[in-house]
Amino acid sequence: MHILQPPGWARPRGYSNGIAARGTLVSIAGQIGWNAEAQFVSDNFVEQARQALANIVEVLAQAGGRPEHIVRMTWYVVDKQEYLSGGKALGDAYKALMRGADGRTHSPVMTAVQVVALIEDRARVEIEATAVIPEV
Repeated sequence: MHILQPPGWARPRGYSNGIAARGTLVSIAGQIGWNAEAQFVSDNFVEQARQALANIVEVLAQAGGRPEHIVRMTWYVVDKQEYLSGGKALGDAYKALMRGADGRTHSPVMTAVQVVALIEDRARVEIEATAVIPEV
């Protein structure tokens, strides 16, 4: 995996501008903040984001992947202010789950979009991801 950072551009905080990778492509459907039994354990935005990220990591593991193999994420949020005010707690949740084998936090290409609603009424966030698992 190679991070694409044009010369002279400010380095983004918490994401990458681009990534080039070769290997097995894994597409992960939008994950929301419910558990394996499709039950919400919280209506709190940060807790739902934490669960959605955990779900992504678990799905990716089924293909033999790890968080550092994620090259792209799209976040759909129903309230931009919830996302922005998540601040440190959201960052802590992300850092706890998106650590690579080297222990560093992985920052894939990301987009966040505010939407009118999600299909599940209690969902505050939905995150989809794409990963590339290197060939060995």
